[in-house]
Amino acid sequence: MKFEGTQQYVSTDDLTVAVNAAIALERPLLVKGEPGTGKTELAIQVAKSLGLPLLEWNIKSTTKAQQGLYEYDAVSRLRDSQLGEERVHDVKNYIKRGKLWEAFEAGDRLVLLIDEIDKADIEFPNDLLQELDKMEFYVYETGETIKAKKRPIVIITSNNEKELPDAFLRRCFFHYIRFPEAETLKQIVEVHFPGIKPELVAEALTQFYDIRETPGLKKKPSTSEVLDWLKLLLVEDLDPADMKRDGKDALPRLHGALLKNEQDVHLFERLAFMARGNR
Repeated sequence: MKFEGTQQYVSTDDLTVAVNAAIALERPLLVKGEPGTGKTELAIQVAKSLGLPLLEWNIKSTTKAQQGLYEYDAVSRLRDSQLGEERVHDVKNYIKRGKLWEAFEAGDRLVLLIDEIDKADIEFPNDLLQELDKMEFYVYETGETIKAKKRPIVIITSNNEKELPDAFLRRCFFHYIRFPEAETLKQIVEVHFPGIKPELVAEALTQFYDIRETPGLKKKPSTSEVLDWLKLLLVEDLDPADMKRDGKDALPRLHGALLKNEQDVHLFERLAFMARGNR
C-alpha cells in the first residue's frame, strides 16, 4: 500500500516519501506548513489514492480529546430515570461514539484526518498519546476495551499556532510542507486549470511571488489564494498586458483574493505613493 500522488494533487518527492514512511512505520503523520498549502487536501488525496474511506475530525478551540473517544450523557440518563424510561437500564444508550471509536470499529482500513490539532489546548495531544500509540482505549461506563480492528492511517495537520508536546512528537512521523517553488506551483496551477495560457501564468506568478516577498507584509498569500486569484483572472478574461503594474498602481488586479487585511493593502498603497514621489 503506497501513496504515489493523484491527478488532482501535486505531491513532491519528499512529501510522498513522508506519507509512505508513516504508513510503513504505522505512526501518525504530522504535517505542518503555512495555511493554504494543502495539508488537509493531502489526507483527502491519500484516501483517494489508496482507495480507502476518509474520516475527518476537525479540531476547534473548544474540542476535548475525550470527545474523540466517546461522551457519556449522564444528564439524559438521569432525566430518563425520573421519567421511568426502559432505555435507562442500558448505559450504552447514553454513550456517543467519537471519531476515534468510529475509526477503530470500522471493518476496513481507513484514513483518519485530525485536522488543525494546534487549535485545541496544549493538553489535547498529550491526552491522546496512548490511544494513538496503542490504537485502543477503555470505556469505564461499560467496562469494555475498544481496539482498532484495522489500524487506520492517521494524518494530523497543524498550522504551527502553538508548540506540540515532545512526547506527542516522538510518536509521529513529521513533515513540513514548504511553500512551493515556482515550477511546482506551475504544476499545481495546471492541475486546477488545464490548458491555461502560459503567459498569463508567468505574469501572475511573477506578481504573486513579488507580493509574498514584499518586506513588511503581515500575511503572505498562500497556494489556495493564488488559485482563487487565477480563477478570477480567467473569469474576467484578463491577459498579461491587463495585469501590468506600474508605480502609480502597486496593487495587483483583483487584489482582494491575495491581500486579506487592511494593513497589507495600505502597505501597497504607500509603496505606490512613494513610487509616484520618486518620479
